[in-house]
Amino acid sequence: MDVAVYSTKSYDRSFLDAANARDGARHRLIYFEPRLGPDTATLAAGSNAVCAFVNDRLERATIAILSRHGLKLVVLRSTGFNNVDLTAARQCGLTIARVPAYSPEAVAEHTVALILALDHKIHRAYARVREGNFALDGLLGFNIAGRTFGVVGTGKIGMTVARIMRAFGCTVLAYDPKPDPDLQATGGRYVPLPDLLAQADIISLHCPLTPETRHLIDSRAIKRMKPGVMLINTSRGAVIDTKAVIAGLKSGKIGYLGLDVYEEEGDLFFEDLSDQVLEDDVFARLLTFPNVLITGHQGFFTTEALTAIAETTIANLTSFEETGRAIYEVSTDMLG
Repeated sequence: MDVAVYSTKSYDRSFLDAANARDGARHRLIYFEPRLGPDTATLAAGSNAVCAFVNDRLERATIAILSRHGLKLVVLRSTGFNNVDLTAARQCGLTIARVPAYSPEAVAEHTVALILALDHKIHRAYARVREGNFALDGLLGFNIAGRTFGVVGTGKIGMTVARIMRAFGCTVLAYDPKPDPDLQATGGRYVPLPDLLAQADIISLHCPLTPETRHLIDSRAIKRMKPGVMLINTSRGAVIDTKAVIAGLKSGKIGYLGLDVYEEEGDLFFEDLSDQVLEDDVFARLLTFPNVLITGHQGFFTTEALTAIAETTIANLTSFEETGRAIYEVSTDMLG
């Protein structure tokens, strides 16, 4: 099968080529650096399938172009599929497949890294020491043991984070419309979202982006939180209302903010923009706060995770080629 692979970086090539080789090198992977969108969809002409990443734009116009060129399959190198117009895909007879899970430990450990770095102000201490400043003023942290940790979304990543934080000695509260009975075995308990927001010292978001979760953390949600709360988001950027979070930072309601995602990250993340002026004023404002730590959507970026993503992607391609169905297909039923 000929596959047009978009948003390609060197590491994508390495892991996909290796996974394809282990599968007998039955697919011809054609790599493109540009992101997939209406302006680049024609690059896939002549291919049998498209391989896309989180910031590729599979909107109706893109899907229509792919369909006109006879493509029948899009494989996503991601778990989330909020960047896909599933209704348009179904209407055009385009199958969408994804990677439902790769390495929950990767994102969970990155989440905890953000928590620890913010608490102990590692990012600020690192910058000081490099300048020869060894003063401790302004670096005071707090013990995580004994704090109340709130996890919103208890899929595989959320559950892994909950277990880690329980091991730190936290009281674990959780919210999910579909509770996992295994949470109680970790020592956690489910509560309504308003109660979690009001009681937690640290809140970590691990829910998918759906119409129901878009801006789940808005000004009303922030008002319910404890003064000085720590808020972490390693799920999808639009789960939080960034402008409302900035207002929370300015008022002191939010004492710490850790982000690995951003709702307008499509124009920023995964690219080297170090020699350019940031045009996103909202993101630039976030960078001015000393109690904000942002990473560029790197939570998934481990050897184990990239191996699993590549292997599942190749497996989806092979299954579709052999049976007409991908292993992990996405349907419009999954939206709600």
